[in-house]
Amino acid sequence: PAATPPTDDRRKEHVVDEPAAGDVSPGLASVGDRRLVADCVAGAPGAWETFVGHFGGLFHHVAQRTATQRGRTLGSADRDDIVADILLACVHDDAAVLRAYAGRASLPTYLTVIARRVTARWLTRQARAAPPVGAPRHVGAAPAAASGVDREEIELLLGRLDERERLLVRLHHLEARSYGEISRLTGMPLGSIGPALSRAKAKMRLPAAG
Repeated sequence: PAATPPTDDRRKEHVVDEPAAGDVSPGLASVGDRRLVADCVAGAPGAWETFVGHFGGLFHHVAQRTATQRGRTLGSADRDDIVADILLACVHDDAAVLRAYAGRASLPTYLTVIARRVTARWLTRQARAAPPVGAPRHVGAAPAAASGVDREEIELLLGRLDERERLLVRLHHLEARSYGEISRLTGMPLGSIGPALSRAKAKMRLPAAG
């Protein structure tokens, strides 16, 4: 799919500044780097899938390493969610991060800086949301599903969505499935789930016809 910016309520979390000159290692972008970025920005067929295929493993590695350096342990679902956030950051605001790529370093080096920043923000959010010391914790529990009132509202709004969008919303918001679980259940690429959910939520916020 084309690099479509997310429109959900968390869009500000995906704003990532272009790395400063001192944040990246010296080096020149390859012709392939520049072509892939240009194709993603232009929404060329297959470009985003190629991007995710090339750099998904790098993003997983950076997420794990950044967490380890901060003394944190990530589960597979956590890593999947961080990678989804990194990919959302890449396409946010009409792919501003990719458009800002100036070729002062190789594309993997540039994206490593972006991935570290997004991972750090994710870890900070999780730390703030953690229960106070001494409070009961359920290790490995899935995020809470929608409450009764929220569930009823979501069910009413699902009629505005197509079949695939309804499935994604049910899995993520009603069953509290992680992006990784949704990818395994539906066969959708991990990098496509966040933007698809964002488009679905945008439709659900539109005023009803009539």
